[in-house]
Amino acid sequence: MGDHSKRQATRDAIKRTVKAPVEETRELLRGDGELKPGLGMITSIIALSLGFLCLLAVLAFHFPQYLTTPDLRHKYSVDVLRQLLLVGLLVAGGMSLGNLILNRQRNLSIVAFLLVIAAVALGGSRVPVGNFADHTPYIGLDWFILDLLGSTLIFVVIEKLFPLYKGQTLFRKEWQTDLKHFAVNHFIVGLALLTVNFLLHHLFGWLVSSNFQQTVQHIAFVPQLLLCVLVADMAQYWTHRAYHEVPFLWRFHAVHHSVKTMDWLAGSRQHMLELIFTRVCVLAPLYILGFSEAAMNGYILIVGFQAVFNHANVHLPWGPLKYLLVTPDFHHWHHASDQEAIDRNYAAHYAFIDYLFGTAVKSKKNFPEHYGVVGDYMPDGFIRQQLFPFRNRSTPTEPPQQEPL
Repeated sequence: MGDHSKRQATRDAIKRTVKAPVEETRELLRGDGELKPGLGMITSIIALSLGFLCLLAVLAFHFPQYLTTPDLRHKYSVDVLRQLLLVGLLVAGGMSLGNLILNRQRNLSIVAFLLVIAAVALGGSRVPVGNFADHTPYIGLDWFILDLLGSTLIFVVIEKLFPLYKGQTLFRKEWQTDLKHFAVNHFIVGLALLTVNFLLHHLFGWLVSSNFQQTVQHIAFVPQLLLCVLVADMAQYWTHRAYHEVPFLWRFHAVHHSVKTMDWLAGSRQHMLELIFTRVCVLAPLYILGFSEAAMNGYILIVGFQAVFNHANVHLPWGPLKYLLVTPDFHHWHHASDQEAIDRNYAAHYAFIDYLFGTAVKSKKNFPEHYGVVGDYMPDGFIRQQLFPFRNRSTPTEPPQQEPL
């Protein structure tokens, strides 16, 4: 019995040793609030995040045909990606090991270091990439990794340098829900693009005129790009306005408006069906008019930046540009639940569209006081928000309407 008791005690000790880091990591992922410097928490989170992303990147190297985006995989420099992966592993490993040596955030550092070890054990930055099938079902794991890294590096820095709300923390309330939206929207990029392309070709293919498209494509790049953005924004404006004025559509759009704290991640909160429907409505006129590939690529860069930047916790002196372009100040009012902000500021790129149609916010206040849907009836959690439009019929189906102008 003595040997058995010792073995049981050893097993219990191992379980406690393994359980503690896992439980602390779960607690971190469930929590929110300010990160205090000097305690090793910031470096532990960086190491944990990088370790996890490096492990995902190694998996993408192993299975590129299923885990990478076809439009991107042909443009990658594999050598550059390997170097980035190696740097990520070194930074994550160095930070986690340093915290372990200094006995700071030990449990979180253990998890981060184990993620690095797992990534290295699976081949690290030396995973060979040979020939693989090009027409396979896929999820956009590579796009998720690159966009999360890029957005974090760019927009978190901008938010810290030029904050609108200086006391707002990086890990604010409900950040976990919006990160899930961010991840799922990236993972389903293949399904979304396939659906959008199918609908575009079958619903609007008969409207295409090759001669007219040739004329559009011969416009010089800069005016063609500005025209492309204008056409897209006009489609965006009326689609967006329909979401607010048609009660059934509002149930889907209310998911996006339920964000109560504005930052770079807030724009990711979106119902999947709204994502597909909006892309069809916005891309249809671009497809029909036949803008050049260069103009479309430029538009994609612009919309990708503005979609994140205009939700960010950022304030800059825009001057007269605020009447021409959509800025964070302009779009924050669209997300406000203040009475004067209801059903206002629909445009995504050109603010003058709202001034043209009389839907720009008119307020003596510089910034909104409250964000979110009026009544705060949207449940938290990704799954519950995706199901919301199909249940809870007793909840409001539309935002309160503004008084007529």
